[in-house]
Amino acid sequence: MASLIELLQGIVGAPNVLTAAADMAPSLADWRGRYHGTAQAVVRPATTAELAAVVATCAHAGVPMVPQGGNTGLCGGATPLADGRAVVIGMGRMNRVRALDVDNGTICVEAGCTLASVQGAAAAEDLLFPLSLASEGSCQIGGNLSTNAGGVQVLRYGNMRELVLGLEVVLPDGRIWDGLRGLRKDNTGYDLKHLFVGAEGTLGIITAAVLKLFPLPRARATAWVGVPDPRAAVHLLRLMRDACGERVSAFEIVGRSALELVLAHIPRARAPLARGHDWGVLLELTDPQLDSGLATKLEQALAVAMARGLVLDAVLATSEAQAAELWVLREQISEAQRLEGVSIKHDISVPVSRIPEFLERTKAVLEARYAGVRIVAFGHIGDGNLHYNLSQPLVEANAAFIARTAEINRIVHDEVAALGGSISAEHGLGQLKRDEILRYKSEVELDMMRAVKRALDPLGLMNPGKVLPLRA
Repeated sequence: MASLIELLQGIVGAPNVLTAAADMAPSLADWRGRYHGTAQAVVRPATTAELAAVVATCAHAGVPMVPQGGNTGLCGGATPLADGRAVVIGMGRMNRVRALDVDNGTICVEAGCTLASVQGAAAAEDLLFPLSLASEGSCQIGGNLSTNAGGVQVLRYGNMRELVLGLEVVLPDGRIWDGLRGLRKDNTGYDLKHLFVGAEGTLGIITAAVLKLFPLPRARATAWVGVPDPRAAVHLLRLMRDACGERVSAFEIVGRSALELVLAHIPRARAPLARGHDWGVLLELTDPQLDSGLATKLEQALAVAMARGLVLDAVLATSEAQAAELWVLREQISEAQRLEGVSIKHDISVPVSRIPEFLERTKAVLEARYAGVRIVAFGHIGDGNLHYNLSQPLVEANAAFIARTAEINRIVHDEVAALGGSISAEHGLGQLKRDEILRYKSEVELDMMRAVKRALDPLGLMNPGKVLPLRA
């Protein structure tokens, strides 16, 4: 294996082939600390040509490859397996903005660009790249594409599948596919880019992308609203969209347990309302026109909602700083949960209209079977995506609860399936849910997925052990 390391060093330079345990350690575990793997090396190419040569070399040697971006994923999709055979390919050095076309409303960036840097490059030209995640300072565009990331503005702008126009990809044999087209219309056969969006690096390695840009919002109105229950939240969403149209850019629901964790663990967090409510909604309107009267529209819509009993109380941000304080309460939930301890996490979606039914049904089953269960529910109610996390508040009881993860997952996922939903909305499958799809996808779907994998990666070297079930 020394000869492989030497070949890789010859391609990217010796400083960019990490083999010492301490140097590789940050790349061998996922953000949550749930998955740990081993690898022969971590290789850091700086160009598409270097990456293609690395992939071709590994393929020739029969060595598995694990693409890795900012390593902020939540399903173990960027963590190598424990057999130590793989080479981890870090994308962080491929971080250039290649082009920004103001008139076409597009930006071409390399996969190792952080989401925040892409947002910043667009903002410098008074444009918006709308994907927004709590990890935007460290997550990378290649990972966002590979997991089809969503975030808090899917309601208005769509997820990464809707935000990408073209891709450049290194295929599992080292060939380069140049699909970097900035076209909104291109009806010349199969739309190949969508094979790689959401594939979690199992079909090839995304090296660059052409992304859509939008007018930069100049007016913003943000509010935290106490609501009686999720059913009222769904009705409030409809009312807000009827009253404000596409200006509704974010609509997040936060359960009491989620808010309490943030208030307990995040020092800068402050309770948004004088009274606590079982459910809160964080909503935001945006408009490219500075004098659009957004705050007035928001106040008027909330007044109607309050008269209809959909809103119990509300606070409207009067400054950017106050809006940022409200967003902390939503964006720091994952960090607060991490500080609190281990929980059983679910990233599910159901039709928006069925969110109340999911929450009611699932809560009833769980509370009947697991006394004292703590349900931390929050997420993007505007697009039907909930993060539904479970634990026991007492440390001594939680370990036994976590040991029952498989049966608890079955309860939650069966309820999701019964309502026509998905067991993974925006985090992907990775290792965490890889085998779960055997129960929830038809044999026809699984056969098609396997056929695509065999066609593009016949040796099975590209991010093995992810997405596709290992059995059956």
